[in-house]
Amino acid sequence: MFRAIICFCIASLLGAGFAADQIAIANGHKEDVITRAHLPGFQVIGIGARTTNAKEATGDGMIPRQWQKFFLEGNLTKIPNKISGNIYALYSDYASDHNGEYDFVIGAMVKEGTLPPPGMVAKNVAGGHFAVLNSEKGPLAKVVPQAWQAIFKLEAEKKIRRTYKTDFEIYDQRSQDPQNAQVDLYVGLK
Repeated sequence: MFRAIICFCIASLLGAGFAADQIAIANGHKEDVITRAHLPGFQVIGIGARTTNAKEATGDGMIPRQWQKFFLEGNLTKIPNKISGNIYALYSDYASDHNGEYDFVIGAMVKEGTLPPPGMVAKNVAGGHFAVLNSEKGPLAKVVPQAWQAIFKLEAEKKIRRTYKTDFEIYDQRSQDPQNAQVDLYVGLK
């Protein structure tokens, strides 16, 4: 059974000095640390599609196709006014909860007010409170879905309360090797 041990600390998150609370969740002998952070809003430009988790669980999911399109078409290089080289995967405009439709966008954080090039979309991520979960290290196709399953479990156990506005993943230097990668997941909280 999970038990939460709360310890408060100040963390420098995304290099911007945000205040964060860390929560260690003990599961047997292993502890998963989820950081709670308050982030300011920001803008992402990238390519988008609308999908559902049910569709993604089949062989006809949009997300793998969007990743393939993003890299094959060199979309990262087409995004103007990037703030960093990190890739963002956004989940937004939820119809309901994790069972409903949502928008999926792969792109980069840009300077506020940047207009998207043709064929791309701009999404504004509202500032607010987020749970931050670090995936395990391993193949992206395995560790990212496992991290989302952990989020769903925490929500089912009422350890987090999601807003279902915008959630996102950050793919930084730790995810350059897709067979030995680690990703940070940010989940909007009430």
